[in-house]
Order: sequence, then structure tokens, then C-alpha cells
Amino acid sequence: MATNPGFNTLAVHAGAQPDPTTGARATPIYQTTSFVFEDTDQAAALFGLQAAGNIYTRITNPTQAVLEERVAALEGGTAALAVASGHAAQLLAFHTLLRSGDNFVAARRLYGGSINQFAHAFKSFDWQVRWADTDAPESFEAEIDGRTRAIFIESLANPGGTFVDIAAIADIAHRHGLPLIVDNTMATPYLVRPLEHGADIVVHSLTKFMGGHGNSMGGILVDGGTFDWAASGNYPALSEPRAEYGGMVLAEAFGNVGFAIAARVLGLRDFGPAISPFNAFMLLTGIETLPLRMQRHCDNALGVARWLKQHPKVGWVRYAGLEDDPNHALQQRYAPHGAGAVFTFGLRDGYEAGKRFVEGLEMVSHLANIGDTRSLVIHPASTTHRQLTPEQQVAAGAGPDVVRLSIGIEDLADIIADLNQALEKA
Repeated sequence: MATNPGFNTLAVHAGAQPDPTTGARATPIYQTTSFVFEDTDQAAALFGLQAAGNIYTRITNPTQAVLEERVAALEGGTAALAVASGHAAQLLAFHTLLRSGDNFVAARRLYGGSINQFAHAFKSFDWQVRWADTDAPESFEAEIDGRTRAIFIESLANPGGTFVDIAAIADIAHRHGLPLIVDNTMATPYLVRPLEHGADIVVHSLTKFMGGHGNSMGGILVDGGTFDWAASGNYPALSEPRAEYGGMVLAEAFGNVGFAIAARVLGLRDFGPAISPFNAFMLLTGIETLPLRMQRHCDNALGVARWLKQHPKVGWVRYAGLEDDPNHALQQRYAPHGAGAVFTFGLRDGYEAGKRFVEGLEMVSHLANIGDTRSLVIHPASTTHRQLTPEQQVAAGAGPDVVRLSIGIEDLADIIADLNQALEKA
């Protein structure tokens, strides 16, 4: 490849080479549980982290490795770890950073599953979440104390499709010696590269726009490679000797890929949320067309948002690509290629009309996902954000009147035609 390949080239080629044995151009699916060692010395070196290579597909796999290198290249990171889902990526990221009694500050406006994971499941580890408002970055600083170990936001918040001032929150995190973790699922690196705006770690649900076809589960965390894990002494997984690896200090041994290594050998190794080689292959195939799909998603979504805004039955539309949207300036700053595929709107007649609208759609699919080639719809308050209190739903942008659309890559006229006939029924 060229010395500095472009985004489209990286989406197709990063991490991949023709198979050395067969010459296969597509990355093979290495559908195996384990790998033969050259000899006992090589086996010992692999288990002791003195050599790179494959031991067991729960920890590493060659198909997975290509996926990791590709996403790291697209995000501008130093290394990545692919796992079974976006939730698994978040779990391993926080497991690497937090100890019992620690806390982190997270945006209130998040995917409902993340809010539930942080507020409930993480209590089992005695990890505490504190909530802040992305519209008021100073609210993050107000929640930080001596046991805070990270800040977590989404670059483009689900379900509302609102952009976040990443740089402002990164400045707050770094003033307090904290890493900023950014979920970049909704934007993808085609629209936003959080590491360029001060983020230290990026996570994705690869299930969504990166894979893009609604057929394979996966998640990933990307190491930005710039955070000093030893400076504060607050991240012992990276800065203190690890007994299971002969006293090795991972931040010293692996430098700017230390976080990704620690998440793999301390988290993935023991919790085991491994991505299957087949899913890694499918996600790689999807990523090859990421820039083409994302631009079509954005163009279609803007067309739909403009059409809905003038419809007499629609009470409001929130889409950052609209020139009069309160979030438009942040969208132009962070994502000049477009405002993404996901946005929300509400009908003048409220919840019951929204229910009839969803049930009246024919081409647009009613399901709990985003980022498919197909256009999708859901009512977040009764599904993805159902576990939240009414107050939490409103704070997350998922109030009772909210309908979320994930606009696909079909012909724009056909999407609008289906929305129109459903609105007539509503």
C-alpha cells in the first residue's frame, strides 16, 4: 500500500495479506480452537508473553487479528481487541481500569443497554457510575473524586443522534489524569475519529454500522496509545507487576499497546467473551464497504429528516444534519461528511399515534438494532430503554413520544413512500 493510504483503502486492505499457504486473497476463516506449537520453548514464550502468536481461539485467532488491525488503522489507534459484542468490549475496558470501590463518570445520554450495564450489572464488581450531562461538560468535572478512574461518552448519542463535544470532555478528563473512553458505534471512524479529539480508548459494537448488514455480532476496543498508565498509580493492572506473568509490568513491557494487551491477557483470557472466527470474517467483509454505506446512510437520513420536518402529523424532528438543529454546529465541527443514519422524531398525537405508525410500516423493519443496510424503526421507551425510569428515559432522549429511525441505503423515494403510508394510518 501507499505510505499514507486513505480511509477507503484502509477499509479494504488494512491488516490483510494474501494467505501465505494458499494464496487466497480474502482473509480465511481460521475455524479452529487451537494452534500447534513449534516446540516447547515457543509454547513457553507464548504463554509467558515473550513472543507473539496463537495459542487458543479464546485469546487470539488469525481472522480476529486482521479485524483488530483494520479497525485500529481506521480509528488511528495503536492496537485493538475484538470480542463477542459491544457490551463485552465495555466490560473488558472497565475491568482493565477499575478495582472494587472505584467509579467512573458517564454521559446520561447513552444507549439504554449501556445505562443498564453501568447502573446494575457493574454493581456486582462494586464499580459505581456517576452521571453527567454532555450539554454541560462542566458537569463531568463536578462528579470526579479520588476514586474516579475514567470518563465514558458516546461520540454520537443513541437514540437521539446528537453529537458530543469530545475535545471539551477530553480536556476535563486529562486535567484530572483520567482516560476518556468514547463509544463510536453510531458515528464510525468514517464520520468521527475520537482519538484525534483527545479520546484515549474507543469502543464499538461492530454489530451495527461497522459490519453493516445485520448478520454478525461483535465488539472491539481500540487503544489510542497515548495515555500514561503509570503516572498516577491508579491503574495497577498496567503499572504493577503481574504475578501470573512472572512479575511483568504490562505498561512497561508493551508501551503504547499496553492497554489493549492488558484487556486481552487479563480480561478476555479469564472472562472468555471471544469473537467467533466466522463473525470476524463477516465483519471484515462489511467494513470493506463502510465508507460507501455510511455516506449513503447520511444522505438518505438527511432527506428523510427534511421530509418529516414538513409533515403535518410530525411534531418535532431531532437530526443534527438539519441546519436549524441545536446540535448542527457540533456536527459540522466533528462530522463534516454527515450526521449519521439514526435520529428521532415525535408525532403530534403522541404515544398511541407513534405505536400505530410503527405497526403500519411495511418496508421499514421494526426491530432492536441500528446500522443495517435496511431501514429500521423502534420505540425506545418500550424496548431498548424499557429498564430505565421515566426520568432516565427523558434524560437519555428516549421519552414516551420518541420514535427512533435508523435509515438504510435503499432508494430515498421508497423509504419516504413507506413512511408516508404509515403516517397516513397513524
